[in-house]
Amino acid sequence: MALKGELYIAGPFDEEQIGSIRKHFAELLGQEVVFEIKKNDGLIGGFLAIIDGKVYDASFAYRIKEAQHALVSSNVSLGAEICAEDVKITGAAGKPFHSSAKDIGAVLKNRLRTCEAKPAVYEYGTVTSVGDGVVRIEGLSHTRYGEQISFDNDVYGMTMDLEMDGVGAVLLNGQDSVHVGERVYGTGRVVEVPVGDELLGRVINPIGMPLDNRSLSAGRYRPVESPAPRIIDRQAVNEPLMTGLLAVDGIIPIGRGQRELIIGDRQTGKTTIAVDTIINQRGKHVCCVYVAIGQKLSTVAQIYETLRSAGAMDYTTIVIASASDCAAMQYLAPYAGCAIAEQFMYDGKDALIIYDDLSKHAVAYRAMSLLLHRPPGREAYPGDVFYLHSRLLERAGHLSEAQGGGSLTALPIVETMASDISAYIPTNVISITDGQIYLEPELFHSGIRPAVNVGLSVSRVGSAAQKKAMRRVAKKLRLTLAQYRELQIFAQFGSDIDSVTKSILDNGDRLTETLKQNQHEPLQMSEQVFLLYAVMNGFLNDIPSAFVRPFQKGLLQYVHRTTPSLLDEIEDAGDFSEEQEAQMRACIEDYQLLCKS
Repeated sequence: MALKGELYIAGPFDEEQIGSIRKHFAELLGQEVVFEIKKNDGLIGGFLAIIDGKVYDASFAYRIKEAQHALVSSNVSLGAEICAEDVKITGAAGKPFHSSAKDIGAVLKNRLRTCEAKPAVYEYGTVTSVGDGVVRIEGLSHTRYGEQISFDNDVYGMTMDLEMDGVGAVLLNGQDSVHVGERVYGTGRVVEVPVGDELLGRVINPIGMPLDNRSLSAGRYRPVESPAPRIIDRQAVNEPLMTGLLAVDGIIPIGRGQRELIIGDRQTGKTTIAVDTIINQRGKHVCCVYVAIGQKLSTVAQIYETLRSAGAMDYTTIVIASASDCAAMQYLAPYAGCAIAEQFMYDGKDALIIYDDLSKHAVAYRAMSLLLHRPPGREAYPGDVFYLHSRLLERAGHLSEAQGGGSLTALPIVETMASDISAYIPTNVISITDGQIYLEPELFHSGIRPAVNVGLSVSRVGSAAQKKAMRRVAKKLRLTLAQYRELQIFAQFGSDIDSVTKSILDNGDRLTETLKQNQHEPLQMSEQVFLLYAVMNGFLNDIPSAFVRPFQKGLLQYVHRTTPSLLDEIEDAGDFSEEQEAQMRACIEDYQLLCKS
């Protein structure tokens, strides 16, 4: 039985030429082809044949495109036409971030141009249904999962479902521009994002489109999804990544290459901890990526201003998929951010990535899955929602020296409802990560900030990710706080408290005051060691808890003024000698005498 096809020609072809084309395809496909011949002047010359879901392009127009591709350098600037007037970033009080569907299409089109030319033989499919940003396509039988597909009018999508009779895909732009019966072409490339040092200091969307009104020249691209490093390519997490927060670095230390979850109700300071951690990396040669998923644009603008004013944008990239963006863009955001941070790791650098937050990411994925008619499971999430986050977070790690020794530290954020950490998504992410920092609303509202619940917070890397100096002064910190919290509960029920219990409660009050910290005021490791040494060795026993913080603030100023070399030596060595310990004691005692006088 003969195959049916369409033959597009630019000019007059005689019967002999058309006969030779038929003969060629008969030899190529092993059976006769009956062509419907159509004219298309856009081909300039040659022909284009469509047979059995495949396009065979032998036109002059295609050859011209190939020549153009060869002339395009790998450093193609996206140019002003991509950074259109409505693609802007301003401060918190200004106009929010925005990008139009036309601009997104232009970026994706340019992305394909910087790669190798599309092969002369490629597949096509036909749209059978479209709605809510999801399309069903008949054909494209050789399309890969996550492949970027092309529609007319610079509209692009990404394949999500591969079925026997077709493909399910989500649209990345132009949700209102795709119609039933329209042809879809495979590009042969998965969705990619630009990577490299050019991204530092920039604000982009999940497909790498600049949102800060500046052009972006990218020399390298990386697929948004890639396999996690093998176990044999990793090494143990043994270097600290300091957050600058005494409550975290002293009790729940984070190591470079670790995945530490930040979890709690809304408005309890989760994002503040993440932003403070980024600010604290200044001068520590750590490249940071902040991924905003489903956040309000005004909130992201405030975070941008905070980082910029602290000088942290010099080593930070912000990836935004706002609440107004489609579910597909919110789904892509953390993977795009991870690809950017991952490249720093493979370049031998240390990187930090913040996912803010994965609760909204799971909701976006649920919306996409339901629209793709995937069977719902618990709380209407699809069955692979665990794999959604595990394949993302497993990409973090500390590479072996043979692989360059780079690291990628992940701080995912998950929002709980009514402090329920046993809900579906929180328990999933807790089981994937290497520990969690739980922020308790009651502590937050009582003025203890950061509101870290010591009992429910844990780091499964522990003291292996601490400097020796910090280990020495914080060794009994968790036990002391846990004992204080337990006695505090019992002390509420009785008025008669013995002297030992009262001493423990007073010491716990002073320790709690020590762990309080203003936002965006991170402490260096040596400063944290100094403060913990003072409170853990009883130097603050005569100071009422209300005056602990002013005393410690003055103590640090006194140390910086009188013996700044002591702090520098502890910071550089990561430990303190007996002589330096004696200097610390003398410094604290001198300041106590100064306060009394």
